Amino acid sequence: MFLRNAWYVAAWDHEVTDGLVPVRVLGENVVLYRTTSGKAAALEDACPHRKLPLSMGRIKGDDVECGYHGLTFNCAGACTRVPGAERVPHVARVRAYPLEERYGLLWIWMGEAEKADPNLIFAVEHFDDPAWGVNRGESMTIACNYLYMTDNLLDPSHVAWVHQTSFASAACEETPLQTTVHPNGVTVWRWMVDSEPAPFYKSFLKFDGNADRKQHYEVHYPSNAIIKAIFVPANTGGEDRPLHDDVFLMDSYNFMTPVDENHTKYYWFQMRNFAPDDSEVSRRFASSVRGAFEEDRAVLEAVHQGMANKRTPNLDLKIDVGPLRFRRGLAKLIEAEAEAPAIAAE
Repeated sequence: MFLRNAWYVAAWDHEVTDGLVPVRVLGENVVLYRTTSGKAAALEDACPHRKLPLSMGRIKGDDVECGYHGLTFNCAGACTRVPGAERVPHVARVRAYPLEERYGLLWIWMGEAEKADPNLIFAVEHFDDPAWGVNRGESMTIACNYLYMTDNLLDPSHVAWVHQTSFASAACEETPLQTTVHPNGVTVWRWMVDSEPAPFYKSFLKFDGNADRKQHYEVHYPSNAIIKAIFVPANTGGEDRPLHDDVFLMDSYNFMTPVDENHTKYYWFQMRNFAPDDSEVSRRFASSVRGAFEEDRAVLEAVHQGMANKRTPNLDLKIDVGPLRFRRGLAKLIEAEAEAPAIAAE
């Protein structure tokens, strides 16, 4: 079900300050906290004695003390104190997870710790570029399997029906999709030529009239995505052509963390190539994007229930090529990961 040797978003950095923060990732309970130096740490959220969640305890210096009998654990998961005991049992430890802080997010590695390379964290272009504005994102929990979300983020066609008052235009209904498979995932894209700009984007464009628009939906394994919106004056766009000076660019970063088989924690933020310091533009972006994602939430939760309780087979269409290719690629990675320990043991 899940690829474990991968980085997932565990929380926004501002959500972990001076307390114990419980989260659930890939079906595992984890507690996040910060040491006295401010470094974030992640531990298994269960004392090995009676499995009380450590998140019900308290922070003692750089360690976490269980709220039941006072067993204490450092940020490496080692037990440093068992009250009343002459020595600490060697089995008295909890799992510690690699954790990295980047882009205002805390990234957790759920697999083999020795494979946790920070260079594998999803790259965000222009994040420190002063010419680009950042719309600091939000998060929501969606009651659906994370693969329905990767399906959605490889499906530009749904925009025409789900987001009619924001991201949609007439060209979204019929323009064919292109699919590109690459080692890290799948991209679905299309140029829509000489069409009226969608309502959300229209007020931000530097030009009047129709536009050429590119939808670029790119999802990397296991569940991280960048959605690029490109608008240029009509008849100036297209693949392998330089972008017009008045180009509108919006890069939407989307990170889906499986909570369990039936729930996904969704994190996002947007980058834009204009108005870098305009808080009102950021506010308008945040409001519109949140509203669109609430529309996605309603659809995805209903799809999850419909697929879980279907009485007749579902069908796949030509527009599903990208999502299906992504699922197949991810399934191969999960299968290879599962087989690796068995091969090593032989």
